[in-house]
Amino acid sequence: MKKYKGFKGVLLIDDDAATNFIHTKMIERADVDVQVTAINNAVDALDFLAYTGKYSGTEHIPRPGVIFLDINMPGLSGWDFMDEYRKMDDSLKARMVVIMLTTSINPADKERALKNSDISTFLHKPLKPHMVEDLAMKYFEEEL
Repeated sequence: MKKYKGFKGVLLIDDDAATNFIHTKMIERADVDVQVTAINNAVDALDFLAYTGKYSGTEHIPRPGVIFLDINMPGLSGWDFMDEYRKMDDSLKARMVVIMLTTSINPADKERALKNSDISTFLHKPLKPHMVEDLAMKYFEEEL
């Protein structure tokens, strides 16, 4: 398993438990040494990143180098998450790569994501091991 500087964890944000399960398995199959945290709503994901709410005292869990974010979720959508993420202190966002991971085929969603400076890229589900490996190599330096 390859290790990358600044890439110790992955955060999956998707309201569908089965999707989170499958994507967790795909990340585990990738040749990348990371811990996966799957959260099913944007509010809890924001709490996780900020060590607040039910995630207070969880500093031992690696914070993500990569966030895979779904667009369409009840409550706060992926777009709403990004609005709140933008307001977070930069120290909480250090070295996070946000990937919009969706089933959306709406070209406006892709265009909107790529115009957002906090979103690194736009990918279509399902997540595959090679996608995780490619992102690790693109955004992080391999530890020797």
